[in-house]
Amino acid sequence: MELVKSIVNQKLLKSVIVIFLGSILLTLSAKFKIPFYPVPMTMQTFVVLFLGLAFGYKIGIATVTLYLLEGIIGLPVFANSPEKGVGIIYFTGPTMGYLIGFLLAVYSAGVHKDLINFSNYKYINILTVFSSLLVSVSFIYILGLVWLGYLIGWDKPIFKLGAQPFLLAELFKLFLLSALYPWIIKLNKII
Repeated sequence: MELVKSIVNQKLLKSVIVIFLGSILLTLSAKFKIPFYPVPMTMQTFVVLFLGLAFGYKIGIATVTLYLLEGIIGLPVFANSPEKGVGIIYFTGPTMGYLIGFLLAVYSAGVHKDLINFSNYKYINILTVFSSLLVSVSFIYILGLVWLGYLIGWDKPIFKLGAQPFLLAELFKLFLLSALYPWIIKLNKII
């Protein structure tokens, strides 16, 4: 019985450490940005999908939730904070839909990882992983564009402002994650 408790406690501690480090990684990825209006280009989508692929949807959702809560309570973790505000005021700005989309994307990437791994490993290829990541990242853009349209008005060129400038870089991130997939899934063995 003590051995079981010890193993459970070690696994829990490792999970907490990964979640904490993941929120730091998300924060760092938010700070390296290319300024666009009204939404900046960052490496956050890469990190969100990476977390889902590497650690699964449970750790991924916990990490993204911690990150979002850190930002909502006022820590300057978001891309344009503190210079454009902090806390709930910043959170409910133009990027809120994208930020909420992180939750669905990390869940989707984690679930797809489980489905891909469940299949016969020798049939996994870069196209399979890329396709599943494309589905996952679409949640970020769909929710982001819906919120952006609601916030700034549907009469504005929503797709041109909130998605088009990011698509080429996004495809590169998805390709990179797909190519690195065999090494990324080995990280899951840490937990």
